[in-house]
Amino acid sequence: MMGLGAPWAAAQGLPQARPAPGGVARVHLGPSAERPAAQLAGVPVMVQGSPQGWMAIVGVALDTPPGRYTLSVSDGREPVPFDVRAHRYAEQPLKVAPGHVDLSPDNQARYQRERTHLQAVMATFSAPIPTDMRMAAPVPGPRSSSFGLRRVFNGQPRAPHSGMDIAAPSGTPVAAPLAGRVIDTGDYFFNGQTVWLDHGGGLLSMVCHLSAITVAVGDELQAGQVLGAVGATGRVTGPHLHWSVSLNRAMVDPALFLPP
Repeated sequence: MMGLGAPWAAAQGLPQARPAPGGVARVHLGPSAERPAAQLAGVPVMVQGSPQGWMAIVGVALDTPPGRYTLSVSDGREPVPFDVRAHRYAEQPLKVAPGHVDLSPDNQARYQRERTHLQAVMATFSAPIPTDMRMAAPVPGPRSSSFGLRRVFNGQPRAPHSGMDIAAPSGTPVAAPLAGRVIDTGDYFFNGQTVWLDHGGGLLSMVCHLSAITVAVGDELQAGQVLGAVGATGRVTGPHLHWSVSLNRAMVDPALFLPP
C-alpha cells in the first residue's frame, strides 16, 4: 500500500486527497493483522485497507494551521506524522443592512443551544466502515457558492463557508449522496430544515434549507433515496441546497467525494 497513489485510491472508492484545511489527508499506517484504531488529537479517524497495509482517511478542519501533525495508533507504534499544507480560498466582500449581520440576544442564545446539539451530532462514529466513500450530489444543478468561501459583511470577516451550495428550484427532490442512517432532523436558525446522515466511520453528510423532510431519525437510506425537497428555510435569501460533509468532526469539501 505504501507509495500507491490516486489510481489505487479511486479504485478503492476513497475521496480525493488534499491535505490542507478543509481537505482530506490519506496517511499510510503500514501492515497489521487487525485494523488499527487511529486518533487525531483524541478524535477517532477512519482507517481503510487490509492487513497488507492500512490507511487513515483524515478530515482536516478549516481552521487548522499548516504544519506537521501526528496520529496516535492503537497497536503501540510510534505516532504517525503527516503534513497539512496551506490552501487559499476565495473571499467575497458584501455590504448588507446591520440587522442581517448581528444576531439579537434571543437569536444568539438559540444559535448557541443549537450549536451544542450539532456538535454532539458531529461526534457520531459508528460501524461498519463504508467500503466506498464516493458520493453523488444530492441534487443536480450548478454550484452557487463553493466550499471555503469567506464572506466579509461590512468589513467583518465571517467563518468560511463549510459546505457546497447547489442552485435548484424549491421543491426539487433531495437524495442521499451515499447510503446511510438518518441521525438528526430539525429546523435550525441558520440551516433551516435539516437532515444529517451517518455513513459510518465518522463520515457524515448534512443537507439544509429544505422545504420538506420525508425521513425520520433511524431510517436507513440507500444512495439516491429521496429524503426531502429543496427550500429556502433558515437564514437564506432564496431557495438552494446547502450540502456539507463531515469527517472525524471536521467539515471538508464535498467536491473531494465526487467523481473527478
